[in-house]
Amino acid sequence: METVTPTVPPPAAPTQASAPSSAPAAQRTIHTAQLVAAMLKASPHVSDLIFSPGRAPQIEVSGQLMELKYKGLECLSSQDTLSIANDIMGKNETPIRKLEQDGSADLSYGIAGVARFRVNIFKQRGSCAIVMRVVPDKIPGFEELHLPEALKEIVDLRNGIVLVTGPTGSGKSSTLAAILDRMNAEKAYHILTIEDPIEFLHRHKKATIHQRELHSDTPTFALALRAALRQAPKVILVGEMRDRETIEIALEASETGHLVMSTLHTIDASKTVERIVGVFPMADQQAIRTRLSKAFRYIVSQRLLPRKEGKGRIAAVEILKSTMRTREYVEKGEAEGKSLLDAMRDGSTEGMQHFDGEIDRLVRAGIVDFETGLTYSTNAGNLRLEMADYLEDRPKQQSARKPAAQDPNHTTEIEIER
Repeated sequence: METVTPTVPPPAAPTQASAPSSAPAAQRTIHTAQLVAAMLKASPHVSDLIFSPGRAPQIEVSGQLMELKYKGLECLSSQDTLSIANDIMGKNETPIRKLEQDGSADLSYGIAGVARFRVNIFKQRGSCAIVMRVVPDKIPGFEELHLPEALKEIVDLRNGIVLVTGPTGSGKSSTLAAILDRMNAEKAYHILTIEDPIEFLHRHKKATIHQRELHSDTPTFALALRAALRQAPKVILVGEMRDRETIEIALEASETGHLVMSTLHTIDASKTVERIVGVFPMADQQAIRTRLSKAFRYIVSQRLLPRKEGKGRIAAVEILKSTMRTREYVEKGEAEGKSLLDAMRDGSTEGMQHFDGEIDRLVRAGIVDFETGLTYSTNAGNLRLEMADYLEDRPKQQSARKPAAQDPNHTTEIEIER
């Protein structure tokens, strides 16, 4: 892990001179807003802030943690992290109660003119730890996120289900926000979101957007989703499909003329279908497959890959679109030669794409290293075979780039740096 000693003014100061060794050490005051603002300035690409007892404050940049050893905060104590947690929660009784009862709490936190955050505070080893996901003030656009053009078709959908899936931190919320923002600008719709917590703040444009937050505006996703059916929205965004009841009401909403958009923590389109079907009893699964095959419009899966030389990350996007073939595979289940992956491979003219094909493209374009691409691929063996021509050409390209032989007594710049 990289360690940085920042030059910004220290955001913490002791409250008084140190007490005698026989007395307990005085609790120092930490100005949370000032500390958070200073941490964000440490790098232009901060995605997360982490406060953990026994560590200095940390930021995550391009998937790697970096310690920020501010003067006086070289090592946070359990009292320090509890103080930061209490500052973030303030007088909001819901997260305070959830932390006490469940051991963790989700909430949103904002600093005016600086940034907003999706926060999780949790107990570990009898102390508090805090993870803060940075939510950009500006809603990202399609171009900024390098999203495929095919996803713009989602804006024109009238009903059905659109799912964006991927592991935690893969950019699902940003993709949905970009789609919703374009819809907000182009369609005179009533749009309703149900989130935990609210991340991107959408302002009324051509559409009217209402955003409801779990716990403060509604007790559960399922209750809010059922209520939404009586609130006349054209589009409903559900932060996450967490349970059977939410999935069932979302299917019902899509079947009654609403466009429902949501996320799932699954790694690809095929696993997404199995996850949805699998939450229902065996006796109901075929009926759910039939309903899902008719309701789904797009399943979009994402993985964030590190760029070459550590210059940030880029999304590899898999797109499964509703066609006669894919609907049949969802309804009847996958079989040899009749898999959703086969359909995506053959469906490029219809706007579909699959992970390994996208990773192949990113590697050949020089955006991602071949070895990195393999670790993120769905089937590393197949990808290696598909890229056999690239691997054969690579030694030639490397030798062509190799500098001419130099005097061994001459010291190169690279050697000086090393």
